[in-house]
Amino acid sequence: MTVTAPVPRLVDQFEQGLDAPICLTWELTYACNLSCVHCLSSSGKRDPRELSTQQCKDIIDELERMQVFYVNIGGGEPTVRSDFWELVDYATAHHVGVKFSTNGVRITPGVAAKLAASDYVDVQISLDGATAEVNDAVRGPGSFAMATRALQNLRDAGFSDAKISVVVTRHNVDQLDDFKELADRYGATLRITRLRPSGRGADVWDELHPTPAQQVQLYDWLVAHGERVLTGDSFFHLSGLGAPGALAGLNLCGAGRVVCLIDPVGDVYACPFAIHDKFLAGNVLSENGSGTEFQNVWQNSTLFRELREPQSAGACGSCGHYDSCRGGCMAAKFFTGLPLDGPDPECVQGYGEPALARDRDKPKSGVDHSRTGGRKASGPIPLTLLSAPPKKFCNESPV
Repeated sequence: MTVTAPVPRLVDQFEQGLDAPICLTWELTYACNLSCVHCLSSSGKRDPRELSTQQCKDIIDELERMQVFYVNIGGGEPTVRSDFWELVDYATAHHVGVKFSTNGVRITPGVAAKLAASDYVDVQISLDGATAEVNDAVRGPGSFAMATRALQNLRDAGFSDAKISVVVTRHNVDQLDDFKELADRYGATLRITRLRPSGRGADVWDELHPTPAQQVQLYDWLVAHGERVLTGDSFFHLSGLGAPGALAGLNLCGAGRVVCLIDPVGDVYACPFAIHDKFLAGNVLSENGSGTEFQNVWQNSTLFRELREPQSAGACGSCGHYDSCRGGCMAAKFFTGLPLDGPDPECVQGYGEPALARDRDKPKSGVDHSRTGGRKASGPIPLTLLSAPPKKFCNESPV
């Protein structure tokens, strides 16, 4: 009798890493017309080392060969690159789907019509408040009107199933039902994600992250509405509040295993929320400048190999909920100065709070493209597209 070897559980396969990421986040530019207080990449000014159009196409060619299903394109505000639509068209023509996040600044009626004609592009409009008062306190004056205008343009053009992307804070957690109504109004799907103390978010995390009571409120809401709301498996740290499997998702940190980040200059990080030298795996540009080598970084970098090794439960090993939450978010622990083998700072069993009460050395990312002087009281900065990056950092205009 032939004995068939058991097929490893999906989560076990993911822990060991895949030959190619399921998806990856690609920040095309640090330029942005807004200055959101929680921006994970501290965006604002454009980096003069930004990858060229051809280098971006070379990366797309690699992704096609690796059979990467899709990329999450962000920034900064990716649509301010003059070659943005060219790169989107190139990706979809080469069997790489595109999901891109935008504040809506360039989603005009004409652009919305173009997007509605494509089967391979998904659009996420960022909102952090269901009202202008709550949203604009985080994203800047006028940003709510700009985002809802983009959503209206997409709906009017017949674009199917846009996404409204919300970072949950203590100021908008009471608006979850309102966000859902907003999504329904525009024929969109609601997507909510966790606030991480990354980039500028490190400076506001203490005052913006949901309280312990609000974490429970969020969990209860997700259990009730999870089938109709996307989370990107962002809230697995909440899993300890209920029975295993109550929240949809793998409940696994996929950093360097199934996801990663390519930044505007080609640096590859283990996670979009961990932009720091400690989590830098390499750069996509080959040393001799002849092309790109993302596949080599993904499959052979020392950092990614280490992340794919079995991880110790550390201080969480004695907790009965470890199999549910896996110790929480690596980036959240790192940027709050907590040990990576310790509890999540928002641990729902309360183990994070005493850890946060101790003296901690909170790391800061070396990547900061914030504009000097912060946000403009008059609202979003007008944009002028350039065909090439500036020769030096430019503070007056984000592009």
